[in-house]
Amino acid sequence: MYELIVTEKPQASKKIAEALCDGKPVKEDMNGVPYYKITRGKKDIVVACAVGHLYGLEQKEGKKWSYPIFDIEWQASYETKKESAFTKKYLTALKKLSKDAKEFTVATDYDIEGEVIGLNVIRYACKQKDANRMKFSTLTKEDLIKAYETKEKTLNWGQAKAGETRHFLDYYNGINYSRALTSAIRSTGAFKIMSIGRVQGPALRIIVQREKEIRAFRPEPFWQIEIIGKAKTGQLRAWHEKDKFWKKEEATAIFEKVKDEKEANVQKIESARFSQAPPTPFDLTTLQTECYRCHRIAPKKTLEIAQELYTAGSISYPRTSSQVYPESIGYRKILSLLSKNNLYKDLAEQILSKKVLAPNNGKKTDPAHPAIYPTGAYPEIENEMNMKVYDIIAKRFLATFAEPAMRETNKIILESQQELFVAKGTRTVEKGWHVFYMPYVNLEEEDLPKVVEKECIPIKKIEMYDRETTPPKRYTPASIIRELEKKNLGTKSTRAAIVDTLFQRGYAQGKAIEATELGIRTIETLEKHSPKIIDEELTRHFEDEMEDISLGKKKEEEVLSEARDAINRILLDLKTKEKEIGKELHAANIETRDKNETLGKCPFCENGMIKIRKGKFGRFAACNSYPDCKTTYSLPSTGIIEPMDKVSEKRKIPYIRIINKGKRPAEVCLDPEENQVITEEHREKEGKECPKCKQGKLTIRKSIYGSFIACDRYPKCKYIEQIGGKQPRENQQESSPAAD
Repeated sequence: MYELIVTEKPQASKKIAEALCDGKPVKEDMNGVPYYKITRGKKDIVVACAVGHLYGLEQKEGKKWSYPIFDIEWQASYETKKESAFTKKYLTALKKLSKDAKEFTVATDYDIEGEVIGLNVIRYACKQKDANRMKFSTLTKEDLIKAYETKEKTLNWGQAKAGETRHFLDYYNGINYSRALTSAIRSTGAFKIMSIGRVQGPALRIIVQREKEIRAFRPEPFWQIEIIGKAKTGQLRAWHEKDKFWKKEEATAIFEKVKDEKEANVQKIESARFSQAPPTPFDLTTLQTECYRCHRIAPKKTLEIAQELYTAGSISYPRTSSQVYPESIGYRKILSLLSKNNLYKDLAEQILSKKVLAPNNGKKTDPAHPAIYPTGAYPEIENEMNMKVYDIIAKRFLATFAEPAMRETNKIILESQQELFVAKGTRTVEKGWHVFYMPYVNLEEEDLPKVVEKECIPIKKIEMYDRETTPPKRYTPASIIRELEKKNLGTKSTRAAIVDTLFQRGYAQGKAIEATELGIRTIETLEKHSPKIIDEELTRHFEDEMEDISLGKKKEEEVLSEARDAINRILLDLKTKEKEIGKELHAANIETRDKNETLGKCPFCENGMIKIRKGKFGRFAACNSYPDCKTTYSLPSTGIIEPMDKVSEKRKIPYIRIINKGKRPAEVCLDPEENQVITEEHREKEGKECPKCKQGKLTIRKSIYGSFIACDRYPKCKYIEQIGGKQPRENQQESSPAAD
């Protein structure tokens, strides 16, 4: 008989086994599932793992497209989802290992999702009512031993019940609303699976509202007047004190008054210094937005990388709302470990030399986990993107302990013909924490030239600019995450995935997030016929209810009962207006599909448009004036194709954006000849020996991505040499189905 410890991922089980074992863990294998046998003191322990959620919610019975559906239950994921088939062997292993266990401990991630994963394994796989609970924020040996020795005698039932309620609410809302909207389209004789969810609807509405603001925007003209002077120590640019003139006559009158002036007098100089506090520690949202700002890493990808770094033991648990480093994490211990890494040695030693270590903690806290910090364990990170995320976390940690920076604002007021012009600049006087957070400090440095009051400054030029106001900016993947957090929609762990779902469903597109016609019309239809589906207040209300469940203030069934009543009322509204809703959604779907399939004007005929088509050998692009115009282009067989408002300079052939999962979007011209020019130097390489396999001959090939040099023994040899001076990429040929 032994104690069975259940972890969330295989890597975590290995870490825990190594940390708790008196000697060396014995790794066993059960049909490809690893588990570990260890001894701690006089106790035998088996450490085994899940692979995330082994159970998912499904309806018990009823027709596939019927609604409302509330009779649901937890079922093994492998039984209901093809993509989860691999989980069967992990569930089977846990069931077998639980039979000889006399004590059970859950060591999944300490949050509501981890609690639900652990709860389901304990009650369904292990057939137990409760279990011990380990709580840890890092997978370091020290923290894991402490978590085991201080483990709770019961699960965190507040987290478990709140997490389970969230799953039930998401299923109730998602399945019923999606089926109702799909049924509405079916009532028109068409078919398209629609998707809308508890948080997805309000999130889409936010994006649509911004899109409507942009479309409704009408630029307003304004005018500005600038003096460009030549001081002794440099150029001085000053703007009229009024800044923007909304009446051209007023701006013109002042410009006419000063345009011929040769000098301006320094009337006043103002200077002020201010202290700039160090940044606060990273919570998940701030990490995601900062990684997007500095490296353009999408929030969802940042979370994936942070999870990998956590599992490797390099950082603390990333799914946190906290901006506070408690003393219990051991500031000096972490800094001492960082000082052994050459990348951070000097910076860490500077912080360690301080008598008192006090981070600039933020206001947000999280009862489960502290803010994200590096454990100090030397990370063996080979992936460049992973290293970028680790580096920004490590430097943020260091910067929070550093001294404030000192900044200085300067203002020079010039006078010409009794008109005042203002030059402003801000510079860093003492770098303070900037040194520790480089190169991620994002501050403009504008130093003004040295002048004295009453000095005459020669004028080089006086300009009047004719300008227009600009529309609101579209949300970026980072700013929409911040907006959802601000409105308390979704959780720190789910917001990035919610936005990603909007893209997958065709409701949004683009780097600067743009609502598609389908997204806009879906929201318009729901606002008109069933506004409660996309009501932020209703979504926030249930977020608060789940918080009350976790604190023991409300019962699970009480909240679910209220949700069922609300959903039934909404579904009744949808049913009575089904045909009208269906017509509007169907029309929006056709319009969106047509827009997404149109890549641009045909460069070879007057009236045709280049559209995406499907044929016997896959998709391709062709003029819709066929057979009068027979223009066609190859398209890659994989990836999402997005039209671009861009054509080649020479022949006006459309460009497209190709998006493949896990890769940067590629922007290419439909005609590969436009992408790269083949020179004599490239031609000379044809027929030469392949530098990789030494057996094949090099040849020039073409794809939608352009021309490239490759080994003629492909696929046995995958040597690739990009034309255009790029480094060889061996996987390029595989992703180029249009190659000759």
